[in-house]
Amino acid sequence: MPEQQPYEPERAIAGTGMGGQMDLGASEAVTLEKTPGPDGPEGSGPQDKPRSLWSDAWHDLRRNPVFIISALVILFLIVISIWPSLIASGSPLKCDLAKAQEGSQSGHPFGFNGQGCDVYTRTVYGARTSVAVGVLATLGVAVLGSVLGGLAGFFGGAGDAVLSRITDVFFAIPVVLGGLVLLSVITSNTVWPVIGFIVLLGWPQISRIARGSVITAKQNDYVQAARALGASNSRLLLRHIAPNAIAPVIVVATIALGTYISLEATLSFLGVGLKPPSVSWGIDISAAAPYVRNAPHALLWPSGALAVTVLAFIMLGDAVRDALDPKLR
Repeated sequence: MPEQQPYEPERAIAGTGMGGQMDLGASEAVTLEKTPGPDGPEGSGPQDKPRSLWSDAWHDLRRNPVFIISALVILFLIVISIWPSLIASGSPLKCDLAKAQEGSQSGHPFGFNGQGCDVYTRTVYGARTSVAVGVLATLGVAVLGSVLGGLAGFFGGAGDAVLSRITDVFFAIPVVLGGLVLLSVITSNTVWPVIGFIVLLGWPQISRIARGSVITAKQNDYVQAARALGASNSRLLLRHIAPNAIAPVIVVATIALGTYISLEATLSFLGVGLKPPSVSWGIDISAAAPYVRNAPHALLWPSGALAVTVLAFIMLGDAVRDALDPKLR
């Protein structure tokens, strides 16, 4: 039998990983067990920091080609909405009947519509109206729906029951029919009546999402612990529940933004949304529809711009949903 070595406290036995053992000094064993990170002792390196849901989502989004493409398209639309003169030097209201329905020419790549207006210039300036309506309506819907739904889900009781019945009533109203009834009696030629109508009929969807998310979040252990420690209702809502319940609202609102843009174009096409001399893709599509056989280009370009815009926002919403949904990881 091999001679047994006497026990020495300063020595340690470490496995080699290959079935054997290695006799190490205590200082060497500590060195193997606790390897300092690049920035200091163990656990102090940046790679050891736990990432939050938002940092994980941003990490995934940066590597998602769908998000990158849709974000670039939306960024381009926002830029030309703010500064359309960067790529269109003419006026969208300048028309020449002598050139009505003419095709592409030098300086006018999209041709002219039935009134002799430059289709390219009107398509560029039409992005301003569509993006403005979509963004402002989405903000209004998200804020109103989140506040009402969050409060109803947090406090419950009679207020929650009343809000649920109110949302049921709004869900029963056909959107297009409601727009025809409500907007037909408004003579304003600005975007605000359309935005107000979308907010009026759009908040119940966000309210339902926010209510369910808050009900789920308030049952978590960290919320119960904060309540047991004496946290007020406002602190529970703003500090503990809202940051963990807002993700579904962001996803639904992002997808709905594209829907609101198409809704504005639909109402303008029917003549109850924006009206001339406002510049809108829906107005241009409506004006070009009777002449689609003689001048299809006047219908093609605003329709294509509308389709690309709606698709970009829907793709962005899908990418954000995949990044924020833990079940898809």
